[in-house]
Amino acid sequence: MPASIAAPVVTPSDLVWRVIGLLNLYRLLVPLLLLVTQALAGPALSLVPTHPRLFIGACIAYFTSALLLIIARRLEWSSLRIVALVNAGVDALAIGLILYAAGGVASGLGILLVLPVFALAILADRRDAFLIAALAALAVLAQQVFSGVTDATQVTDYVTAGLIGSVLFATSLATWPVALRLRETDALVRRRELDLANLAQLSQYIVQHLRESIIVIDAQDRIRLINESAAEILGDKSAFPDALIGEASPRLMYLLESWRKGAASGEPESPADPTFIAADSARVIRPHFAALGSMSPGPVLIFLEDTSILAEKVQQSKLAALGRLSASIAHEIRNPVGAMSHAGQLLAESPSLTSDDRRLTEIIRANATRVSGIIDNVQRLSRREPARLEWLTLSAWTEEFQGEFCDTMQFPRARLEVGSIEDLEVRADPDQLRQILWNLCENAIKHAVLDDPDRAVEIRYGHMPSNARPYLEVADRGEGVRPEIAERIFEPFFSSGSGSGLGLFLARELAQANGATLLYEPRAGGGSIFRLVFPDRRRWEVR
Repeated sequence: MPASIAAPVVTPSDLVWRVIGLLNLYRLLVPLLLLVTQALAGPALSLVPTHPRLFIGACIAYFTSALLLIIARRLEWSSLRIVALVNAGVDALAIGLILYAAGGVASGLGILLVLPVFALAILADRRDAFLIAALAALAVLAQQVFSGVTDATQVTDYVTAGLIGSVLFATSLATWPVALRLRETDALVRRRELDLANLAQLSQYIVQHLRESIIVIDAQDRIRLINESAAEILGDKSAFPDALIGEASPRLMYLLESWRKGAASGEPESPADPTFIAADSARVIRPHFAALGSMSPGPVLIFLEDTSILAEKVQQSKLAALGRLSASIAHEIRNPVGAMSHAGQLLAESPSLTSDDRRLTEIIRANATRVSGIIDNVQRLSRREPARLEWLTLSAWTEEFQGEFCDTMQFPRARLEVGSIEDLEVRADPDQLRQILWNLCENAIKHAVLDDPDRAVEIRYGHMPSNARPYLEVADRGEGVRPEIAERIFEPFFSSGSGSGLGLFLARELAQANGATLLYEPRAGGGSIFRLVFPDRRRWEVR
């Protein structure tokens, strides 16, 4: 390498600190064992230091330096070379003092330097490894020279000191292939860790920004991973990592348990209604489960599918064909309806009509107008025209609707209950909203109330408790919708009775044209609830 090119600075890795940690443990044990051995020294023991006080002080200093090096682990070391040389200097100085106090190389304690040289040579490059061995050998030689200078009666064994130095250099040389392989392995591990960390960050980013809603739960039914769209479906306040899935969504927990039972028995077991309502009460969600691993119960990957998106795509083709058909039918119906309306108007002008007959002609004219409005809505729907939105006060609007509906359908007002504990305004097309509610109330009378005088239809409105979105719902105490057909009731031309199967379909399409969502749910205690959830009022506020 040219002299002008500086060697790269290598920072300490986890491998370095593991080796240093084991070496510090060695530094703590050696002085303790030497002190215990010196305390038990007797005529039969060879370890009788020539300088007892210095021996004890050197052992205590070595033990203290080990503690300081352990504390220094918390410091920000800029270079691996500095770490290796500092540790080598501590070992050479401390063990050199211990060796001198114990009587020199004749005590046999020079072997204590072999392990530190071996450990530190693993961490250093070849040049520094020989430098570490040289420091240790110099410490052995220096204490031997100093012993001869201070005590002329003491025999100086330079041959043994030289042999110990040779052993230290040989240890450093033999360690180099091992050190090279360990450094290569450590570098590879660090690169793999970096790659895995980058992949984990990339995976986290991809999962969080997927359009699909994904949840991963463990065997204890705790959420381990959840992306933003899934958290929005379940509710940000209750769905977060480490939360119980049962607390975030009891219905989803029930569907998960049903799936697990089916997977355990080998026979797929699916509830009659494998869906649940999102936290915003405006979407119907279908979960799909996939086991992660072979444990039972084990981790599960859950995909949350927004059925409204899928249904919208499926119905686009149906709606296109239905639009062309309905437009042609509406065009053919308009003329007869106009003739009926005109005839009713002429009949009402007859002076011989009684008050009852005039009331009947008013019903004819009102329903002709209503049919004409339905035709207009169908044609606008087929052309995908935007709704004519305006602010409506539901208390006044529902009262007006109640009177119109009961007079037209000859239905007692007492059996069409309208109630709420609060008044609110919504932004909707009044004609389309009237048709939506008319279809829902007509279905309730036809399929739930029947001829039972004790049954009533309820119209209620208010704010959703979960997100404060306004809603308007029609509830009854009938038999309800059978679970096996609950998902199909909004499909065009689907009917469980003698109807055309267009009422609920048109109601949902008109709701979507107004930015609202029409949902069905079984009523507690029996019956049905058809709930129209309007957009958040804040959406219309001018900021």
